[in-house]
Amino acid sequence: MLTRLLVYFAYFLKTSTRYQNAKHFFRRLLVLPQSRPKAYFDVFMIVMVVISVFLQLDEVQHQAQPWHGVFEACIVWLFIIEYLLRAWLHNDSHQIVLDHYERSEYLEIPFKVHKVLKAIAVKKIEYVLSPPALVDLLAILPSYRPLRFLRVFLIFRLFKLFRYIDSIKLFTQILSNKRFELYTLAVFLGLLIFIGSTAIFLFENPESGGHVNDLFDAFYLAVVTMSTVGYGDIAPETPGGRLVVMGLIFAGLGILSFFTSIIVSAFNDRANDLRENQVYAELGRHEEIVIICGFGRVGMHIAHQLARHRQPFVVIDKVEHHVANARRLGYLAIHGDASKNEVLAKAGINRNASAILCTTGDDVSNVYITLTGRQLNPAIRIISRAYQPNNVRKLYQAGANHVIEPFEIAGMVAAEYVGQPVAFDAIVGIMHEEKEFVLDTVHAHPNSSIINKKIAEIDFDHSKLMLVGVISSHPPHLKQNESYQMQDRHFYFNPKSYFEVQAGDQLVVLGKQIGIEYFRYQIEKSRLKIGRKR
Repeated sequence: MLTRLLVYFAYFLKTSTRYQNAKHFFRRLLVLPQSRPKAYFDVFMIVMVVISVFLQLDEVQHQAQPWHGVFEACIVWLFIIEYLLRAWLHNDSHQIVLDHYERSEYLEIPFKVHKVLKAIAVKKIEYVLSPPALVDLLAILPSYRPLRFLRVFLIFRLFKLFRYIDSIKLFTQILSNKRFELYTLAVFLGLLIFIGSTAIFLFENPESGGHVNDLFDAFYLAVVTMSTVGYGDIAPETPGGRLVVMGLIFAGLGILSFFTSIIVSAFNDRANDLRENQVYAELGRHEEIVIICGFGRVGMHIAHQLARHRQPFVVIDKVEHHVANARRLGYLAIHGDASKNEVLAKAGINRNASAILCTTGDDVSNVYITLTGRQLNPAIRIISRAYQPNNVRKLYQAGANHVIEPFEIAGMVAAEYVGQPVAFDAIVGIMHEEKEFVLDTVHAHPNSSIINKKIAEIDFDHSKLMLVGVISSHPPHLKQNESYQMQDRHFYFNPKSYFEVQAGDQLVVLGKQIGIEYFRYQIEKSRLKIGRKR
């Protein structure tokens, strides 16, 4: 009966949406490093810990106020609830039950409840004995006021700050990576202190004319000397003691220099990781970002336009000086290969990325980035750049939504407008943001007056507009050679006068914004009239 009840309850927790959502919420609040709720909770806990410590220190010399006790009780309950929630999140106990049950069913062996409970207890004890959990537990003890000696555990409330300040966590991780060098240095330092304190006591004891009364004083003098502090409360009197102290001073300088070099090298080794962790944390604060893969001339121009329109984005490039250039301009940048799964995953392709722009100068790299991005997020929008025309099809097959050939577009523009300097100058001015004209698209809605009309029959001059091209998913009735493929659509650059506009086409027009809005108004007005007649 107990076995059935236990297994049923485990399956219930596994399939319960409410339970899983609750656990995910608290995991985002307490555990996930780049979660926004965790950032807010960390700040709140830092404030609470600091206030509680100051109140405890104030009570040492002043009478406690009644509200102090209420606040302390709230703090303690907050610590207890946090402690229990972290123990709950440490592992999934119901999964342990199901693993044992399914194993016993598959192998046809008895399901032993006591082994399951033991496995669950071992996991929980593993958390309880972990250093962060011990600090959390000891931080609760100072609240018991009748035993004043428990206030010594107040220091553990300050240690709780290690949980909430990411910089301290990173510092401890950096030091842990250099633990072999630090252990070696600590052994060498301990040996020197032992030799120095022994030598000082032999030369500086009262019988030899010194003022070092015992081994502890000798140890104290050796430590103060090697740290180059030198309080002066105990000073060597004999020539032998002075020689020993001089040796300890030089040894201390060497040890301090060695320790400094270890710390500096550790930070240099992790400098890129620290910078990228900061980038990832900043990306997590945005609801929608764009990933730019490649920071050459095209990527730099795209980044400038996105920054101008306040669209959050991140640059990924495997060329170090490109990344340095992006950071110099104040952009979020990651040094890495965007074709790697882990790089795009950290950049947020499955979290808050809305589009990937493949702008590297190599078509092969763009294909690999497109394949990786499409595999990680089938719904994301991918726009890729192509150098060679024969690679356009490959990029579409890899999963790109749109493929752009910048050199072909530039050649088409130059060929069409080489004899029209005014139009050519206007387009170049728009590209460099030097003109008051803009490029925009006008949608050809069904039932509007321009549907099934030839380009020559549409009055662009009345709105002082110039037609640049038509984006259409419908093939024209007459052959049109000047087309540019866009996956399931085509861009017809500077279409001929006999080109017929179909429903759903988009007209790319050049002119002032007021003229474009007036043209849209005329189309919408005609659409309403046609709808009323029907």
